Parts: sequence; C-alpha cells; structure tokens
Amino acid sequence: MTIVPFAAEHVDDAAELLAARHEAHRGFFPQLPAEVDYRAEIEALLAEGATGAFTDGAYVLGRPAEERWGPNIWIEAAGHAARDPERLRDVWGKAAAAWFEQGLTAHYALVPATDPKILDAWFRLGFGAQQGHGLMEIPERAWPANVREATEDDLDGLVEIGPLLSRHQGASPVFSTMPEQAAAEVRADVLDDFATDGVVNLVYEADGRIVGDFFVCPIEMSSAHKGLGGPPGAAFIGFAVTDPSVRGSGAGTALTDAAFAWSRERGYETIAADWRETNLLASRFWPRRGFRTTFLRLHRWIG
Repeated sequence: MTIVPFAAEHVDDAAELLAARHEAHRGFFPQLPAEVDYRAEIEALLAEGATGAFTDGAYVLGRPAEERWGPNIWIEAAGHAARDPERLRDVWGKAAAAWFEQGLTAHYALVPATDPKILDAWFRLGFGAQQGHGLMEIPERAWPANVREATEDDLDGLVEIGPLLSRHQGASPVFSTMPEQAAAEVRADVLDDFATDGVVNLVYEADGRIVGDFFVCPIEMSSAHKGLGGPPGAAFIGFAVTDPSVRGSGAGTALTDAAFAWSRERGYETIAADWRETNLLASRFWPRRGFRTTFLRLHRWIG
C-alpha cells in the first residue's frame, strides 16, 4: 500500500469514495442531503486549509477549528471515506503523524453511525464516542400545558437557567472543559435570539418560575450540522435545559412536544438534535423521544 499526502489530484477518487459512503448512509436516513456535489465538498475542505492522506480506496482530511477546542484537528463529514475500513486506519495513521508534529493533539471525527465497520475502524484507532447527532420525522403533538414561547419579559429567567447546562456538562461523567458563560454573555445571546426571525425559546414554568428552556431554530443555523450532516429544511433543537429540581416531572417531555408542535406549525417535517454521549441524562432522553443517531462525533487525545 502506498500512502501519500492528500493533493488536488486525489479529489476525483475521493469524491467517488465519499459518494458511495453517503448514498449508503441515505439508505438509513433519506432526509440527509440528496443532491450533493461531492467533489465540491472535498475542494471546500482543501480551500479551508485541510490536510490529510490518500491511498487507493481511502482518504482522510482534517483541519483545525476554533482555539477553544485546544490544539485540534477536525475531520468533518466529508473528510473521510474508505472502500476498506482497514485502509482508513492506515491513512489516518499517516495524516495523524503530521498533525501531531504540528502540535495538534485533540482529534475529532464525524462518522456515520449506521456503518459498524467504519465505526469499528475508528474505535480501534483509540477514538471514543463523544457526541451523538439525532434525526426524526416530527410527530403530531398537541401543545402541552405549562409551556409557552418566551418573551423579552422572561430575559432574567432565561439568563438564570442558561448556565445550568454547562454546569451539568462540566460534572462527571461528561467532564466538559468548555467554560461556563458569564451572565452578560447569556443575556447577549438571549437578546440576539429575540432579534432573530424564525427561532424560539420555549419555556416551562412551575410555581411562577422558568425551570426549562428549549431553543428551536432552522438547522442551517447550526455549524455542527452542515454539509453532508445537515438535512435541508429541518428544524433543530439547539439548546435544551431543565432545572434539576424538575427532573422526572415531565417538563423535558412537555418541552419536546412543544418543539414538535411549534416546528410542525411552521411547516417542518424533520427535526434534529445532538447530545454528549457521556451525558447520561441526554443520551437516554433524546433516543426515547424518537431521535435516531445519524452521526457520532468521535474524539481522541494524543499525548
């Protein structure tokens, strides 16, 4: 096997591999993008500075993302494909050596969750499942009690409940290193929500207090669900939190039903969500609501 740095001359062969992988994926999730210019997907990665490796039957491409992820490399949905999963292990090994020499030690890869052989190849490279992306057809739901659309009068309540998610994610077994937003940052984000058309904060009230908040928007607003990973024209639950005091009360289910009802009223047929796989609550809650895992974001620290 000859493995070489990925170059422009490999784009056509890589596009064929990517097309085969994505069409197989769409056999499970036909809501994923249907009309894809695979060559353009790969060229876009190269234009953004992606580097990687290629061999006959497999390729991998990655690029650094925001500094908040540490010294990182991201392999997006279009950044890898293989006819033989074993060859994927070889090309990642070649590419990872160069990335490691550059000090890029936090590696992420977005992998179709429906291909056990490809997942097994990544797992045997030392990657673990960090994030799940889910998708489902929106069921009909009546608007639930105690849930309403937030208004600017709810600003203080939304600022108060906002940090609860990052606090939960920072605890065991997630151990997220993402810093908690300051109150001023949460306030700015909420005000931005109110100024944006086509989005909503759905709030659940108990005893006159906001104890739950789900943010719903078009999936095109999500940077994590783009390209091959973003079903066009879907709704997206981009933020979801409930106060620990109401866990098990049905507040989360009511907010989910409200998200379904709100989305259907606006003509959406599909809805997406994502969750940390190590978030024991979320990784059980969303599949129980009907979400099926489309992609897994895998992660490995090197060093």
